[in-house]
Amino acid sequence: MNSHDTFDVLRPSAPDDLVSQGEFPPLKHFISGSFVGSEGSARTALINPADGSAIAEIPNGTDADVDHAVEAARAALPAWAAKTPQERAEALFAIADRIEQNADLLARIESLNAGKPRAVSDDDVSMAADTFRFAAGAGRAFTEMGAGDYVTDHTSIMLREPVGVIGVVVPWNYPLLMAVWKLGPILAAGNTLVLKPAEQTPLSTLKLMELIADLLPEGTVNIVVGLGAEVGSWISSHPDIDMVALTGSVRSGKAVATQAGESLKRVHLELGGKAPVLIFEDADLDAAAAGVYEGGYWNSGQECGAATRVLVHESVAEEFTRALVEKVKTYQVGDPRAGEAVELGPLVSQTHFERVQGFIERAIAEGAQPAVGGHALQGPGFFIAPTVLTDVKPGSEAAQEEIFGPVVTVESFSTEDEAITRANETPYGLAGSVWTTSSARSLDVPRKLNFGTVWVNCYLVLGNELPWGGFKGSGYGRDLSVYALNDFSRTKHVQINHARG
Repeated sequence: MNSHDTFDVLRPSAPDDLVSQGEFPPLKHFISGSFVGSEGSARTALINPADGSAIAEIPNGTDADVDHAVEAARAALPAWAAKTPQERAEALFAIADRIEQNADLLARIESLNAGKPRAVSDDDVSMAADTFRFAAGAGRAFTEMGAGDYVTDHTSIMLREPVGVIGVVVPWNYPLLMAVWKLGPILAAGNTLVLKPAEQTPLSTLKLMELIADLLPEGTVNIVVGLGAEVGSWISSHPDIDMVALTGSVRSGKAVATQAGESLKRVHLELGGKAPVLIFEDADLDAAAAGVYEGGYWNSGQECGAATRVLVHESVAEEFTRALVEKVKTYQVGDPRAGEAVELGPLVSQTHFERVQGFIERAIAEGAQPAVGGHALQGPGFFIAPTVLTDVKPGSEAAQEEIFGPVVTVESFSTEDEAITRANETPYGLAGSVWTTSSARSLDVPRKLNFGTVWVNCYLVLGNELPWGGFKGSGYGRDLSVYALNDFSRTKHVQINHARG
């Protein structure tokens, strides 16, 4: 073990399954209002990331399963699109209530399947309910250009319409929440959908559908479980899907956009990030360290907006790093079944664990120094110690690529212009932050950063009223806020000639 830390993995003192067998959702597809079997026989095992044990098996969906789901969504579209915004809102409010009534169960399923500490799962479930509530209200409050005669003797009217059938592919890091971030605005705008959860973490989405099946017309929401190469690929290229929305990796985003391009369907991509944290010499260093401590390791760093790349002014770099390391050393790492003391859980899978471990090993081989962590933890499960890497070379892999684990890198800079240039040099553009007590700098520097969200003296502060999405390699389109409803709807101009005589 690294000499800089003494992390131990908290484990349950007695057997604790978190979720009883009777609480599991049906391990099937959800199509046209019912759970149904798969056209194929292949299955994928779901693994508990905290100990590597098998939880259950799900079917690997086929093209035929996707076809059935698309047919159901297409059949349900006219009636759902014809409902008034009020009627759709009533259904979404009912879904929010149902989520809150089952919040404990959904959080336990999320912790078991994704390895999340209970505090993270609880936060996901709470925001999921609020996402439906916001979408319900926002769907009733669209504003358009006023009807009028913009051309002599011709009255123009702007109509807001649903796009149609939306294909949705969501990731494993926030299984329930990322599904809901799409479900809320897609449904509020009058669309129907076919959704593929990540093959590693489908349980909370399936459970949600079991809980709310009676609240939506059959076929409005359809779930096909399975592998991305099969199910995700056919969703992206399916000729009867009007738009595809993905939250996932840059590699997945490129594949989806390419496949969707064949039919010219609309695409909504929320991809990866490499968020820079710019800490200037006048910053409140304790606050900045607290922000990185929380924002860099939330959900074990498996967060596309995580505060992963610190750029700190050389005059305060040593002091800041010392403050951050002291905070990181206090993290309680453990199996979510060990209780609420667990703050940091495992990584989601053996494959991802090995990927993150490889990033750390290569960074150290290139000269980075682990000020804390920098290694895997003993025992079963996919645990990596919360890590701070110093002496990270500008332009190196660790400074440029998304590690997606509990790893924060620290670099120093000399001037404000240098900090801005280096912050912008990554291929990503999702989120970043600025830490300063200068009011002028707090207004000026964010304008020069090429990221969809820039926090100033705070981190990972989200609200359903506020858009989330990025630039460059982080994709396009916006989740949350009224901008998401705009993305999942279309405008139609109707012009009426009323000239007389």
